[in-house]
Amino acid sequence: MYEMQRVGKQGEEIAEKYLKKQGYKILNKNFRCKQGEIDLIASDKNEIVIIEVKTRTSNTYGNPADAVDIRKQRHIYNAAQYYLYKNKLETKQIRIDVIEIYIEGKKIKINHIKKAIFEI
Repeated sequence: MYEMQRVGKQGEEIAEKYLKKQGYKILNKNFRCKQGEIDLIASDKNEIVIIEVKTRTSNTYGNPADAVDIRKQRHIYNAAQYYLYKNKLETKQIRIDVIEIYIEGKKIKINHIKKAIFEI
């Protein structure tokens, strides 16, 4: 289990660097509440972007985004609603993305899926 957590953390760090290079401003990392957890929260122009990061070292268990099932989507959506409410950002545009990180040795591949979750 520890190895999976280490790989997940590494993926989140890679995603954060990638987003900053794309011009996103990171607002929060690992936001937790009773509704769920959000890996990264950023702003992109006039949108608040909720980002779920999924990291894999192989495709044995399918594509990383496949792990974001309907239950996980609901948790992300509910946590996002709470974050917006808590930070008085309810009037902001919101987008939920998934970033897939593939790590194979020293090779890293990033797949940024914008608007991955529309509504629950």
